[in-house]
Amino acid sequence: MLLELEDSQLLLVDYQGKLMPVIHEGPGVLANARRLAQMARLFKLPTFATEENPASLGATVPELQALIAQAGGKTFAKMSFSAVADGLAELLRPPARAPQGNARSLPKHLQKSAQPASERNTIVIAGCEAHVCLLQTALDLLDDEFEVWVVTDACGSRTERNRDAAFDRLAGAGAELVTTEMVAFEWLRSAGHPAFEDVLQVVKAGA
Repeated sequence: MLLELEDSQLLLVDYQGKLMPVIHEGPGVLANARRLAQMARLFKLPTFATEENPASLGATVPELQALIAQAGGKTFAKMSFSAVADGLAELLRPPARAPQGNARSLPKHLQKSAQPASERNTIVIAGCEAHVCLLQTALDLLDDEFEVWVVTDACGSRTERNRDAAFDRLAGAGAELVTTEMVAFEWLRSAGHPAFEDVLQVVKAGA
């Protein structure tokens, strides 16, 4: 099974100013998060970021926040470790749109039913800490019947053991574990894709 571009959304979890300095291999983790945000902009993917208790942990690091903004992304502040517990799923899977106009004034056969929202069921997720907010958010997304793809080289915890334990648990729960470059080339599928050269530059910049 390959990652489907048309079904994907990108979710970046808690890359915050007071957290990233203590993350194991933090600079590399953040660099891959930046690459994901750049690719989301090139592919015009829905992009979301979360911030855990931003009053204490700070906002998303500025260089990543700028890329998320360029991708047209939305930032979601939360207090629960799982962003789903605070309502994120409603952003990822919007409710059907209500019919427009004065439907009651029309004969029943002419009334338009509610329009289903554009639904993308695959969540490409990365973030910190892998064993806390990333893990709990991803498990709740799986429970909500999203397909969850965890970008391992863009995830981090304060310790390597905690990070790896999170990956083991996520794989056992049914998440797909991938890397940033796997995501890039599965979204592309072909060197003939219009975004190929631009995405290749993003990949090479992180090599």
